[in-house]
Amino acid sequence: MLGGYLALATVAVKIVLAAAQPTPWRASTCASGTYAANSTYEANLGLVAAALPANVSATPAGFATTTVGMVPDLISTLALCRGDANASTCRACVTAGFSGAQRDCPNRKDVTIYQDDCVLRFSDQRFLDLVGVNSPASVLSSDTENLTVSAAWFNAAALALMNATVDHAVTTNKYLFATGEDNLDATNYPNIYGLAQCVPDMTAAQCRSCLSGFIASMPFFLNGKPGGRVLGIWCNLRYSVNPFYRGTAMVKVWAPAPPPATVPSEAGTGRKGRVAGISAGVACFAVLMLILTVGAFIRLKRRKANKHDNAFNNMARGKCSIYDFPTLQEATGNFSEKHKLGEGGFGTVYKGNLPNGQEIAVKKLIDSSTGQGLDQIRNEVLVLAQLQHRNLVRLQGFCLHQNEMLLVYEYIKNGSLDNFLFVDSSRRNTLNWDEEYNIILGIAKGIMYLHEDSSVRIIHRDLKANNILLNDAMDPKIADFGLARLQIGGHTQTKTSRVVGTYGYMAPEYAIHGNVSPKIDIFSFGVLALEIVTKRRNCSFDDCDTDTVNLLSDVWTCWTKGAISEMIDQSLEGHSRIQALRCIHIGLLCVQSDPDDRPDIPSIIFMLNRNDMELQTPAQPGFFFGEDSNSASPPCQQGIYVYNRSEVIFEEVTENGLTITYPYPR
Repeated sequence: MLGGYLALATVAVKIVLAAAQPTPWRASTCASGTYAANSTYEANLGLVAAALPANVSATPAGFATTTVGMVPDLISTLALCRGDANASTCRACVTAGFSGAQRDCPNRKDVTIYQDDCVLRFSDQRFLDLVGVNSPASVLSSDTENLTVSAAWFNAAALALMNATVDHAVTTNKYLFATGEDNLDATNYPNIYGLAQCVPDMTAAQCRSCLSGFIASMPFFLNGKPGGRVLGIWCNLRYSVNPFYRGTAMVKVWAPAPPPATVPSEAGTGRKGRVAGISAGVACFAVLMLILTVGAFIRLKRRKANKHDNAFNNMARGKCSIYDFPTLQEATGNFSEKHKLGEGGFGTVYKGNLPNGQEIAVKKLIDSSTGQGLDQIRNEVLVLAQLQHRNLVRLQGFCLHQNEMLLVYEYIKNGSLDNFLFVDSSRRNTLNWDEEYNIILGIAKGIMYLHEDSSVRIIHRDLKANNILLNDAMDPKIADFGLARLQIGGHTQTKTSRVVGTYGYMAPEYAIHGNVSPKIDIFSFGVLALEIVTKRRNCSFDDCDTDTVNLLSDVWTCWTKGAISEMIDQSLEGHSRIQALRCIHIGLLCVQSDPDDRPDIPSIIFMLNRNDMELQTPAQPGFFFGEDSNSASPPCQQGIYVYNRSEVIFEEVTENGLTITYPYPR
């Protein structure tokens, strides 16, 4: 149950726990990856350590994030001080965190330090994009001594207190912080004190989800222990029989009266007492076995009957649910045409409405009989369910029915980017440039997570406009990630005999030879970027008109003629125009024939974010799906548009004129 929250794979965890105060408590997680002495990473870390403590302590919420440097020496940092810590305490704690990181995890690039008054993490990973995902690990600890009171009563009282404290933090405090106290006016029974906190940038729903998961882990370490805590970078909670926070409790709970102490009777001291105890034990065991047998029988009957009340069982590791087939049938109107949202290379998608009113998208996979065992399929889906990023569509669960497999996703109301660019004429001009640029950058960030930052490397293989969904804020979300992995069995191979994807977006080395690498997604991203900027669909053999050149051919022809500006929206001006032309340049770099010439995804994000960065000269694109046509000329005119970092230059030319263009080639 704790796998999703407390997985410590490839992470060294060190806990420094004091038996008595005032020795400070500290725990640290040290992920893999080291930096060299006197390196750029170390210099950047020094800059962060010098500035962050003051920045954090100066904020009302005691929270700050920062990003310093450039890939591969980029450092993302988060610091969160406890809600009851004053500015000086906060600053001292964060400063001590950097020192503790060097002591506990010398020269490690990814370190998290948990202390009584603050949490600090710095990393070469872009974890700030993954709000709510407590990686690389969370820390769970409890005091070593035992209480003399009833463990069952104490556990129930502590859980009640922490639930009330979490509820107060989520619903009442804008900084998502609360303290609580469980009062009990009884001799020899202690009061219990609790604290719950989330990063203030989280939504209330994200905070509740994060803390609820931690509360669910408490029974694994409570057992009458007088104190304990579960700590993550985005949320944390703590309880103790000793007051540990400053000020009075924000919420108070009155625990039920403790059970009366049991006093052994004289009859129990002799032979009769022992016999009675043994008999009672045997009777209890028999009753317990009877209850377990009946329970198992009832569960088996319900499973065979596929009752709607047993529609899904929560799988805590991946926050993934197992749905039964009748529930999805009913939700989608028996997968009727009117509920159909679309179809692609992996299957057909239907809109569904669960009995609780939740809207979902259900994908029925094509040829889902993969030969994999049930457990392997479930494990693959759980891996996908754990991939959480703002630019990925969230996988909520799955259903295995006979030889069919169905995946259940969150429903995105705005539909696909394809509708906005090509299909729905009423939507075609609704996207402004800021939204288009945000979509390009968001897609790149989603690919970055799949390629570099997720627990397993995922190569999408079918990136296209139809697999990019847009939410209410017009933020892009990549769909169908990992389906090639699920159906083909992973991406560890470098070649595949089964090519999946969409012609027009396929890299030539993949479509012709089956070569699999992250660079095939880079090629698809380049096509997408060019489509978004030009609002023209790229075509393949079977959907090109006889007198139409595919998009890559047109863009390249206009690029070499120096008239690439004719390919973009003529209403763009100034910075927007320069940014659009730069995106075309990056798109051309991504669709080069040789995969080694294409940039990797961190470089692409860097190029998109740094307008002052010089870009390399692109080579001719890979034209696997395009051929020479009878088209007279691409839609660019006899004019030269040159863009640089600060301006757009238009030059008229004559037929035999000589034109010099810079900094990019004719």
